[in-house]
Amino acid sequence: MAQQLRFGVVCPQPGWPAMLEYAQTIEALGFDSLWVIDHIAMRMAPDRPVLEAWTALAAIAARTSRVRLGTLTTNALWRNPVMLAKEAVVVDQVSGGRLDVGLGSGNPGASYAMAGIDPGTARTRLARFRELVAIVDGLLRGETVTFQGEYYHTDAAVMRPGAVQQPRPPLLIGAHQPGALRIAAQYADTWNSFGGFGLGAAEALAATRERAARLDAYCAAIGRDPRQIRRSLLVGFTQDNPWASVEAFRDFVGRYRAIGIDEFILSLRGEIAGPAGAMLERIAHEAIPALRAA
Repeated sequence: MAQQLRFGVVCPQPGWPAMLEYAQTIEALGFDSLWVIDHIAMRMAPDRPVLEAWTALAAIAARTSRVRLGTLTTNALWRNPVMLAKEAVVVDQVSGGRLDVGLGSGNPGASYAMAGIDPGTARTRLARFRELVAIVDGLLRGETVTFQGEYYHTDAAVMRPGAVQQPRPPLLIGAHQPGALRIAAQYADTWNSFGGFGLGAAEALAATRERAARLDAYCAAIGRDPRQIRRSLLVGFTQDNPWASVEAFRDFVGRYRAIGIDEFILSLRGEIAGPAGAMLERIAHEAIPALRAA
């Protein structure tokens, strides 16, 4: 099925008043979605303030009315899957069914030492992630989940009350490596990529195209239509400069649309009152309407 073109924004989390203002501005500008990050400290800037993701998202849910809300992405290393599903149900209920549950396997960043958590290896993070996704998927569908894995064990776990959205809130899965892409092929409603930290424009585009092709192949291997999965790109971590002008933004979106990306989540990393906010407004009023019309 064809996916409608969507645009979202990553909301800064420096403190409550500023975060609320940014979130309400994003909604007023007409963006489709608002996303929060799940870190104790920012990976690239550990001294930068950041509020906790799920409690902040619940507060935002109560103070917005239309924009969809999500985590980009919830770190599997922080969360027990049963408690994560419980948190997701609360936000889905508070928002009236506007939640997208973004899930990721985690990475060896600075936050883990602060929390006394061993991030393990890429292999163990992936194995833990697969178990977490399976449990969360079942619980959000209203199933009674008994699970005996290497990392998680549940005994007749249930969600009461359940989520507003049925059969469950959509799952967004961030994935770049083959193992994670296989998990996305099985469970995701949306697959998300960010290209790659610091990659050049052509290199990031080629890498995203290759990952999308892998996802298609993994879907085919399990008998799933790959068109059921939305293709989402977190914008702002490569050497591209789509913020240079409205025309640059439209050109950037056009290049990724050509390889099947249908959702663009913007990480401007700037204050709403500054130049980043002004460009966000121009994108909303000038670029996005033209892109939707095209």
